[in-house]
Amino acid sequence: MKFTAEQIAGILEGEVVGNPNAEVHELSKIEEGKNGSLTFLSNPKYNNYIYTTEATITIVNKSFIPESELNTTLIKVEDAYMAFSKLLEFYDQAKGNKSGIEQPSVLSENVKYGADLYLGSFSYIGKNVILGNKVKIYPNCFIGDNVVIGDNVTIFAGTKIYSESVIGNNCVIHSGVVIGSDGFGFAPNPDGTYKKIPQIGNVVIEDDVDIGSCTTIDRATMGSTVIRKGVKLDNQIQIAHNVEIGENTVIAAQTGIAGSTKIGKNGMIGGQVGIAGHLTIGDNVRIQAQAGIARNIKNEEVLQGSPSFAYNDFSKSYVHFKNLPKLVAEIEELKKQILNQKNGNNG
Repeated sequence: MKFTAEQIAGILEGEVVGNPNAEVHELSKIEEGKNGSLTFLSNPKYNNYIYTTEATITIVNKSFIPESELNTTLIKVEDAYMAFSKLLEFYDQAKGNKSGIEQPSVLSENVKYGADLYLGSFSYIGKNVILGNKVKIYPNCFIGDNVVIGDNVTIFAGTKIYSESVIGNNCVIHSGVVIGSDGFGFAPNPDGTYKKIPQIGNVVIEDDVDIGSCTTIDRATMGSTVIRKGVKLDNQIQIAHNVEIGENTVIAAQTGIAGSTKIGKNGMIGGQVGIAGHLTIGDNVRIQAQAGIARNIKNEEVLQGSPSFAYNDFSKSYVHFKNLPKLVAEIEELKKQILNQKNGNNG
């Protein structure tokens, strides 16, 4: 796709300084700009690059005044960073503007779908599935029976969505995600073996949720595993059966959440956090990376460590942790001095 400076300025409500017919077909960093690319400048510490960049078009703030001749066409806007972000969003939408049903693919009985469906080749859609408008399902996806998917949902290649799952509007589900697989439910038998407990619930994902690659969300034993509106999940996260995650909570990669734990809204959970089952974690909680959570957490708490404790206490304690060898040596020296004093007094 090619765009002119005039077209881009129209999208961004900006002003062209230079050649309005200059064309670009790709994006670049300003220090790596080349002919045919579009870049931006918002941080003054990168100002020197604008005089050497080979990018064809550069988005700048209206306040920018060049100190010498430029080889790049400028588009002046109120906020270059926000304008470039808007352009990235526009470019991403244009790039992903696919529609139609590719072959081979399978649509089973009683499937209903809205306008502008894109169904990639080698995908399977089960019985009684309902797909909203502008749903994009990339190749090699599996959608099980009785799944409901809302409008403007993008499901990238290789995703598996098991039966009965419900997905809201404006969700993005990346490659390799598994939604609705069985929860880890087994009952021990007297002989040491395990009997599987049927997992007959489902997964409900509300609007505006993003799910990173290879994340798994287990179906409930009974009822629903629920991911509330606006949640953002990174790659390689495990969410067990009957977990509930509150609105606008964000969770980084490799975090594991055990069954039936309830997490509040507006939380921030770092990478590699482990959360035990049947816990309640409040709203606006901050959990630092690699923390281990084994107790209920109140609203607003900030935690670190494994087992975790208050972040400020952890930070103070860490000063002593790293000095333990030195402190032990000092204690041993003090013990020697006290012993010598005692021996001297006895003498």
